[in-house]
Amino acid sequence: MIERIVNPQTTDVSESDAVEEQVLEGLRPKTFASYTGQRLLKQNMIMAIEAAKVRQEPVDHVLLYGPPGLGKTTMAGVIAAELGANIRITSGPAIERAGDLASLLTNLADGDVLFIDEIHRLPKTVEEVLYPAMEDFGLDVMLGKGPSAKSIRLDLPKFTIIGATTRAGALSAPLRDRFGHVHRLEFYSPDEMIQIIQRAAGILGVTLDREAAEEISTRARLTPRIANRLLKRVRDYAQVNQVDTITRKTAREALHLLEIDDLGLDTSDRQLLAAIIEHYQGGPVGLTTLAALCAEETTTIEDVYEPYLMQIGLLQRTPRGRQVTPKAYTHLGLIPPSL
Repeated sequence: MIERIVNPQTTDVSESDAVEEQVLEGLRPKTFASYTGQRLLKQNMIMAIEAAKVRQEPVDHVLLYGPPGLGKTTMAGVIAAELGANIRITSGPAIERAGDLASLLTNLADGDVLFIDEIHRLPKTVEEVLYPAMEDFGLDVMLGKGPSAKSIRLDLPKFTIIGATTRAGALSAPLRDRFGHVHRLEFYSPDEMIQIIQRAAGILGVTLDREAAEEISTRARLTPRIANRLLKRVRDYAQVNQVDTITRKTAREALHLLEIDDLGLDTSDRQLLAAIIEHYQGGPVGLTTLAALCAEETTTIEDVYEPYLMQIGLLQRTPRGRQVTPKAYTHLGLIPPSL
């Protein structure tokens, strides 16, 4: 899939995430006080961290799930910082064998945090080794092969695993049950998005008024990762055109060049909606057929296109397939069939 500026996730976990990590690292909040939004999640984690410090124990394992781009990796870093702990970052696809996991776990110290992104993509063999490590802080190792093989248990330091996933339903029940804290990250409110954009602008040395921040926030799909990308592109436009203070007009001009409309839809989103209307009279149309029509994978349709289009009421799922709404016709400048 071609990388889109409004794509809330990266195309490859192992490579693209590392690049994005470097680009966005300076914009990530380091404490709960500087982390905007996710009020209930922050309250629960603050209470859990304070209680763990009193007991001088590690915090129970934490599972963070929700749509991509909402700050799961950032939240993991904030939790580790508030604990005063070191954090090791890896991803499910990067841990290919049980030995890889054993190497990670044995190199942790007491109180350390191991963050596993896309934890639902852990291989089954690795997942089974992880169970006793999470529950009993022990690692079962097989020595030898055949009838003479024997199992020994290695004691591990008391650590905390923070898992992140965009597909909580893909996690096996045994793995999910071993997390003491399970929290969903929600989309941000418009006011929270404005605060995030203004904070990022200050870090980047960009001067913009509140109306410009509002303009960017309305097109950022209520997702901080997308907001930061758009802010950088608006900054580029302002610098090239020698604009000292970014106004709503400047932001609109920059976003118009990126072909991102008032609802945050890009060309690919509009083409998907238009294809359903043009070829299937607005639907319903099956997921596989829709993916073939758009030359995309079914998982891309489900994970990238659909969540936001459904959230803003342009697309809906029916028992017979995907169907556009009258609002989608209006947004594309077309007349809905019922009118």
